[in-house]
Amino acid sequence: MSPHSDYPRFTLGNRLTEEQREFFRKYGFLHFRPFLTPEQVQTVLRATEDVQAQWLAEGVEKVNGVPIKYGKDVDGSPIVQRFAFASHYSPVLRELLQDPRFKSLFPLLEAPNGRVGENEKDGLVINHYVNVAGSEFSQMGWHTDSLRDVFYGKRIGPMLNVGVHLDGTPATNGGLRLLAGTHHQTLREMLFRKKYYKDVGHDPNEIAVETEPGDLTVHDGRMWHRVARSPLVGEVSRRRVMYVPIISGKYEPKNAHSATPFYLRFLHLVK
Repeated sequence: MSPHSDYPRFTLGNRLTEEQREFFRKYGFLHFRPFLTPEQVQTVLRATEDVQAQWLAEGVEKVNGVPIKYGKDVDGSPIVQRFAFASHYSPVLRELLQDPRFKSLFPLLEAPNGRVGENEKDGLVINHYVNVAGSEFSQMGWHTDSLRDVFYGKRIGPMLNVGVHLDGTPATNGGLRLLAGTHHQTLREMLFRKKYYKDVGHDPNEIAVETEPGDLTVHDGRMWHRVARSPLVGEVSRRRVMYVPIISGKYEPKNAHSATPFYLRFLHLVK
């Protein structure tokens, strides 16, 4: 697949097709359209706003040891720009994670005992990007999701990062960028191919993931990816996406007494 070519959008059912599994083995990602209906997208957005209102009112700083990232909206009002464990505060979001189609992705782990990590890592994360003065979250530099295992001296475990996209994002409005096939890289390449989070620029081999509201994407945790800043300013730059990990191995739930992972102490540097 040429880095500048289009790529297929699939439909996610209760079982992956062999074509879908083979595409993932080779390139490390899949894009499904649609996953949620327009009505479901609006229901989810209202649920995220309810969680945001609760956290703003209560001054929530961390959930299960994970810092919450606040910023300013287009009108200067405070918003939550990175949620963690959001499904713990919303029956709507909790129910969404019970959708049986998530289970159809488990075979991509190629490991036993796959599960949706609602209570592990950072749980259901919601990223709210907006490019305005006062925003604390408009982009995210190059990284892999497997670095945390390396940092803690663990063997890199299989992980899928599953995104449910709540806004349409053409390539001209920033958004997710992937280096397809880098889930096959060596450990050295995983550690040193890019400067984690500091490198934010275009890569000639990157693929722009263009989404419509309700799309679902999944990528291998070992893959290099970034979120590009929108060149637009204001309301038109708004992008909201939910991510939840699919993992296997030992069950390691977080709770209110969990320590803040070391790598998240630098979350304030990601803008």
